[in-house]
Amino acid sequence: SSLPHKALPDEDKARANWIKQLNAPLEEIDPEIADIIELEKARQWKGLELIPSENFTSVSVMQAVGSVMTNKYSEGYPGARYYGGN
Repeated sequence: SSLPHKALPDEDKARANWIKQLNAPLEEIDPEIADIIELEKARQWKGLELIPSENFTSVSVMQAVGSVMTNKYSEGYPGARYYGGN
């Protein structure tokens, strides 16, 4: 038929749940991981690691890593990517 397809109630619930999860903080989605991160943050602030590979990352780097750019993934070299879009 030419009438627009009406979403089923279950589809509406699934869509609403997906949108809620995309915008929810980590503490709501996975409180256990959030607690582990807080414990690790406290551990790092309480001591000094003398291992070269363990150091403090600047706030600006953490903001960049946690930005919308995380949604992008590039594989290959510029001009010779394995797929388009980048």
